[in-house]
Amino acid sequence: MKVLLGIGGSDDSIRALEKTVERTANADDDLTIAIVENPSVERSRDDIESKVSEVLSGLGIDATVRHLEGDPGSSLVDFAEDEGFDQLVLGGGETSPMGKIQIGSIAEFVLLNSHVTVTLVR
Repeated sequence: MKVLLGIGGSDDSIRALEKTVERTANADDDLTIAIVENPSVERSRDDIESKVSEVLSGLGIDATVRHLEGDPGSSLVDFAEDEGFDQLVLGGGETSPMGKIQIGSIAEFVLLNSHVTVTLVR
């Protein structure tokens, strides 16, 4: 399966990175990691890329790493559709005290606009 993981540096996206790379190791998926700008986090793109490299090398996985410019949600949706990905994976948010999922604006945009199957990792 051709999988695109969108990562913007939030704790959710780091969890999604770890779980998706682990799944890739077991399922032999073709993984591409797209690093997007997330204004609501303090991690720099360099910090995010270092974490990506660390997780990939820890499991011996080769993956393509791309930096997407512009609006994060739009760029992920466009890239996933233009490149023919089977699945787009994102960090899936937190659970509220009422038991409802709270997702960020990037994940919400992707869920509402992507024609590619979206998986939220929590």
